[in-house]
Amino acid sequence: MNTDITELWTLTQDVWSNGFMGVDVGKIIIALLIFFGFLIIRGVFSRYVIDRISKWTDNTENRVDDKIIHAIKAPLKFVPIILGFYFALKYAGLDETLGENFTKIVRSLISFTIFWGLYRAIEPVSYSIRSLNKLLTPVMVLWIFKIIKFLTFFVGAAVTLEIWGIHVGPMLAGLGLFGAAVALGAQDLFKNLIGGFTIIAEHRFMNGDWIKVDGVVEGVVEDIGLRSTRIRRFDKAPVHVPNAQLSDAAVINFSRMTNRRIYWKLGLSYSSTIEQLQIVRDGITSHLKSNNEFETSNKVTTLVHIDSFNDSSIDLMVYCFTKTTDWGKWLEVKEEFAFFIKELVEKKAGTSFAFPSQSIYLETLPADRPEIFVPPEGK
Repeated sequence: MNTDITELWTLTQDVWSNGFMGVDVGKIIIALLIFFGFLIIRGVFSRYVIDRISKWTDNTENRVDDKIIHAIKAPLKFVPIILGFYFALKYAGLDETLGENFTKIVRSLISFTIFWGLYRAIEPVSYSIRSLNKLLTPVMVLWIFKIIKFLTFFVGAAVTLEIWGIHVGPMLAGLGLFGAAVALGAQDLFKNLIGGFTIIAEHRFMNGDWIKVDGVVEGVVEDIGLRSTRIRRFDKAPVHVPNAQLSDAAVINFSRMTNRRIYWKLGLSYSSTIEQLQIVRDGITSHLKSNNEFETSNKVTTLVHIDSFNDSSIDLMVYCFTKTTDWGKWLEVKEEFAFFIKELVEKKAGTSFAFPSQSIYLETLPADRPEIFVPPEGK
C-alpha cells in the first residue's frame, strides 16, 4: 500500500514538474495569475487614467484632442495585455524554441498595437490640419489621408511579416510582374483613377456642387471616389459616373455661378404706339437699376431694347442678372419681376401683350354666296 502511494506521489510530482511543454505546472499557474493581474491593471488603467484624460480633454475648447484620445483609447487599453503576456512568458521560462516563438508573438502584438494606434490617429489629425484645405481642396486632403492610412496599414503588415521571417521585398517583386499583367486588363480602372486626380487637381467640382453633364446626369455631387463619382439626381436617385467620363466631358457647375440670368422676349401688340413702347422699355430699365435684387450694369450685361418685329408682335428683349444664385430665391425674384412687367404694360403703358393670330382679307365674295338673313322687324 505504501509502495503504491509512493508511486502515485512520484507520478504526481513528475506531472507537476513536466506540466505543459516541459513547463512546471506551478509556473504555469503563477504565469496565468500574472496575466490576469495585468487584466485587472488594464481595468484600473482604463477607468482612472484614460477616462480622466478623456474628461480633461472634454473641458478644453479644442475638439481635436478629444478625437485623438477617442481614437487611440482602444490601442492604449491593449498595452496592459501585452505587458501581462510578456511577463507571464518570462516567468514561465520556456525552452529556447518555444521562447523564440512566443517572443515573436509578443513582438507581433507590439507592432500591431503601434500601427493600430497610428492608423486610428490619422483621421483626427486630418481634422486638425485645416490649413491644407486652403492650399488643396478638401477632397484632395481626404484622398491624401486615405493613402496615408493605406500606407500605414501596409507598413504595419510588412513589419509583422518580417518578424516571422517573411520578407516582403521578393513578394513585391513578384507582385510587380503580376501587376503588370493585371494592368493590361485594368486600363479602365487606371483611367478612372487618373480622371479622379484630374477632377480634384483642377477643382472642377466639389462635394455639394450642382453639376450637369449633357447626356449623362444632372444633380448634386455627393462623393468623389477613386473610381467613380456619386451624383444624387433631383429625383433623389444616386448615379455613379466613372471619373474618366467626367474628366473628359464638358461639365456645367451651377454652384459656381456668380449671378443668375433672366432672358425674356416680351411680345407687345402691333397696336402699341411708340410712346407706349418707350414707357415699357424705360419702366423696365428704371426698375432694374433701382431694385437691389438685380446686379448693376457695370458688373454684368443688362439690356432692355426693342428687338424685332415678329409675325404677330413687337418683341422687347429683357436681358439681366440677379444677385442671388439660389434657385428658389431666383424664382421669387423672377416672379415679382413678371408681376411688375404685367402691371407696367397693361396699366401704366395702356397697351397689351400680343398672342399668335392670323388675319384673313377677302377682296371679293364668291358669286354663289348664300343670302344674308335679316330677321323681320319687331320679331
